Amino acid sequence: MAEPAANPDATSFPAPTISLPLGLEVLRTYSGALVCLEILFGGLVWILVASSNVPVPLLQGWVMFVSVTAFFLSSAYLTLLVTGLADRINTNWNFLDAFYHFVALLFYFAAFVLEAATTAANGGAHIKQTPNSTDTVLCITYPRGNIFTVMSDNQYSINVAATIFAFVVTLCYGCSMVMGFKRWRM
Repeated sequence: MAEPAANPDATSFPAPTISLPLGLEVLRTYSGALVCLEILFGGLVWILVASSNVPVPLLQGWVMFVSVTAFFLSSAYLTLLVTGLADRINTNWNFLDAFYHFVALLFYFAAFVLEAATTAANGGAHIKQTPNSTDTVLCITYPRGNIFTVMSDNQYSINVAATIFAFVVTLCYGCSMVMGFKRWRM
């Protein structure tokens, strides 16, 4: 007895849903450019927070977690698009794109707010060098909030830059989410 022929519809999988071009062409789209900016500026947030000696580990630990995780996930996503492997994975990439950027937007907004709070908490303390001496003096004014940090001018400047770049990355993730949502709903 011969076995019945297999139904081709039962053994084949539907094609993955992706409306972005694959290969290097993805870098010519707004979405591809935004993912590149997310990786670039997210890496800068990561580097700047790490180089600030993390004056408030509880707050800046979240900033580091978000920036490192989003950096690697965005890099993996861009790698899947550039190498064309996204076409071999059967999933709705348009939905995953919108969902990922929505979650990343929420996390990065929280990280931006926490980094801004850490930076703003330095308003009450200044480390000054005494005139004609190598000694330093800690000048403390009335703290403005519940968090109080003591940062040198260099650390303060690094944290300001990290706050600005965290805001830029948040905007990039927001724009990517809007474009991903439009592709998903089409």
